[in-house]
Amino acid sequence: MAATRKTVVFGAGNADADLMFVGEAPGASEDEQGIPFVGRAGKLLEKLLEEIGLARSEVFICNVLKCRPPGNRDPLPAEIDNCQDYLHRQVELIEPTVICTLGNFSTKLLRGEQTGITRLHGQPEVLTLGRRAVRLYPIYHPAAALYTPRMLETLREDFTRLPELLALGAPEQPQLEVPAIEIEEMEEMPEIEPAEVEGQTSGGQTSEIDQLGLF
Repeated sequence: MAATRKTVVFGAGNADADLMFVGEAPGASEDEQGIPFVGRAGKLLEKLLEEIGLARSEVFICNVLKCRPPGNRDPLPAEIDNCQDYLHRQVELIEPTVICTLGNFSTKLLRGEQTGITRLHGQPEVLTLGRRAVRLYPIYHPAAALYTPRMLETLREDFTRLPELLALGAPEQPQLEVPAIEIEEMEEMPEIEPAEVEGQTSGGQTSEIDQLGLF
């Protein structure tokens, strides 16, 4: 893909967002501008956000692939493998409460199995991604809804649940295992016998004290 793409499209939005959207791959407009979801699908995404009281600037948007596949074809398994570490690192840095997967590719990747979006859309679940537990919420990709009015209504209905999921806050986070640290045995320190009288030796004679210029 590096030979055919114009721009690497890592993502855009609020780096401290509670809500993160993960799509499939950049399209032609995204490849030109270096920003995800700037075409027709992006306009629909912004409209759906406005309907639930959110602005694009409040969320973070990215894709599974960071480069446009030639001819806008579907991502190949090897391409997903090459890009997935970048996505997991973005999740780790942004620490979202809810990750909204848009369509099949991001849903299958982050869930780690092949159940499709038709069966899973609108069904939130708690998943641990790396060191972060999140509420994963699969929904249809806006591009698919552009051409199917029924799918658009389903997408709009699924969107209305996002404020409720965000209000739940972050799920309980996994306990991180602390690696065992080998501690070398300390040598026994010699015991110090306290003086019988402060400022005196055990023989009763006053010890000489170096004042070190304190007076």
